[in-house]
Amino acid sequence: MAKHAVFSSGTHLWKSVGCVKSQLRLELTLACGQSFRWRETSEGHWTGVIGGRVWTLTQTDDTLWYHVYKNKAEQTKGCDRKRRAGISSPEENKSEKKFKGQVKEEEDEQVAVTPVKEEEQTLRDYFQLNVNLEELHTHWGKADPHLKQIANIFTGVRMLRQDPTECLFSFICTSNNHISRIQGMVERLCQALGSPLCQVDQTTYYDFPSLTALADSSVEARLRDLGFGYRARFLQQSAKQILETHGLQWLKGLRSVPYPQARDALRTLPGVGTKVADCVCLMSLDKAEAVPVDTHVWQIAKRDYKFASGSTQKTITDKLHRDIGEFFRNLWGPYAGWAQSVLFCADLKKFQKMKETLSLVQPKKEEEDEEEEEEVRTKCKKTKMKTEGKETVKHGKTKSACCKKATKCVKNERVL
Repeated sequence: MAKHAVFSSGTHLWKSVGCVKSQLRLELTLACGQSFRWRETSEGHWTGVIGGRVWTLTQTDDTLWYHVYKNKAEQTKGCDRKRRAGISSPEENKSEKKFKGQVKEEEDEQVAVTPVKEEEQTLRDYFQLNVNLEELHTHWGKADPHLKQIANIFTGVRMLRQDPTECLFSFICTSNNHISRIQGMVERLCQALGSPLCQVDQTTYYDFPSLTALADSSVEARLRDLGFGYRARFLQQSAKQILETHGLQWLKGLRSVPYPQARDALRTLPGVGTKVADCVCLMSLDKAEAVPVDTHVWQIAKRDYKFASGSTQKTITDKLHRDIGEFFRNLWGPYAGWAQSVLFCADLKKFQKMKETLSLVQPKKEEEDEEEEEEVRTKCKKTKMKTEGKETVKHGKTKSACCKKATKCVKNERVL
């Protein structure tokens, strides 16, 4: 049985991708409610499923490290190869052994090289590492001082590019729900309808269910027994409608259509409202401008941006959702959904200790600035007291000018 990989065991177990933490922070990106299948299996190590494989991820300051576990089928093939190879007989000559060894090394090299390239590409695609997050932060900071302040603490929050089927059916489970409960529901969904991938440290990992498995007529009753409630019907009916009306490739095909069209198409499915549709657009369909609006985002808009529209309403209507989305798109630009995710992440209770550092850093900075200005004023005062008579008036003006100039320099340093 495999064990969860840990970085302290040595780098020979790991492969790597160059990536600084300002571009990606796993503890924020994987735990902010985008995907519900990642678990911190040891400190700083996250295990989950991407593309039908089980991965453990960790990172150092400038490197993203990953370990991919063999699936059951791969483990079985490995055992079969060993059995077919047998044990060399004593009569086998040395040259034959050497030749077989060389062939084996070449085969192993070919088997190893291709998957590494594929795995790295899978990881780059999943985290959308082609998008320069630092450049986005610079752009947002110029347009929005509040976001700039938050982003200085919450760096490295990226949008995932998930499988559309997994993303859609996971977010159907989010209706009137919270993250920890959603994680449990998605895990039970995979255990009930997904294929087992491998077992690591007594934990069996499953692939996300296929559309065909989700559409089966027995699914609703089965999921109700597992505590899904009214969501069970939405899951089964949405899968059935996609298969019967659109086909297997329909969801992925929405990546190539404009955002409004993709959002409206998703909203035709049972259990999919505007917020869920926007989440799927943003997190799996390449619509970076989509801004999902829930009560968290509504409160952020009112509290931090004085957004007045719909302030007397008790629920989020479609119009209010569109208005808030347009407000943030006009403010942040084409990657508005990415910007919103930074504020959403910062507003989660689990990250409040990080957010509190903002209130500590700002007063300290103001205090230091005041001390610098007071020091300048004191020096100017002492200089002025040394002058007398007409010279006092003459030099007093000069020193006063010096004082103003010095104070201006301090302020300029603060801006820089």
